[in-house]
Amino acid sequence: MTQIVTPYLLYEDVGAAIAWLEEAFGFREELRYPEPDGRISHAEVRLGDGVVMLGGPSGDYRNPLHCGCVTQMVVVSVDDADAHYERARAAGAKILAAPTDQPYGDRAYRAEDLEGHRWSFHHPIGTPAPEDWGAQRAASG
Repeated sequence: MTQIVTPYLLYEDVGAAIAWLEEAFGFREELRYPEPDGRISHAEVRLGDGVVMLGGPSGDYRNPLHCGCVTQMVVVSVDDADAHYERARAAGAKILAAPTDQPYGDRAYRAEDLEGHRWSFHHPIGTPAPEDWGAQRAASG
């Protein structure tokens, strides 16, 4: 059986989150379940083979906007982190780190979405040996 990990992120305004994730990060909406009051209780967006589920916070479940803290980071592989960064920046994503080459062999950038969820987008640029990671990190400052 193939095992898949799917993040489930909580948004105060799921509809706005779907539109923003499409514009800024290139996701496309797969489905949404609206409630009679118009609130979206569950939705799913897709980027390539990856799916992210969305819902609204309630009860003990909070999102970063509501609790005022970082609750997670979703890491996403993309074809070109630099092009993806430009798209996200143009859409108003809060950029936490511009694209840089990482000592573990990826080029990556980090961003925050409209409700404070943290994202890291990367593409591979090489495969250094794990024992070389520390030397590369020290050389880069």
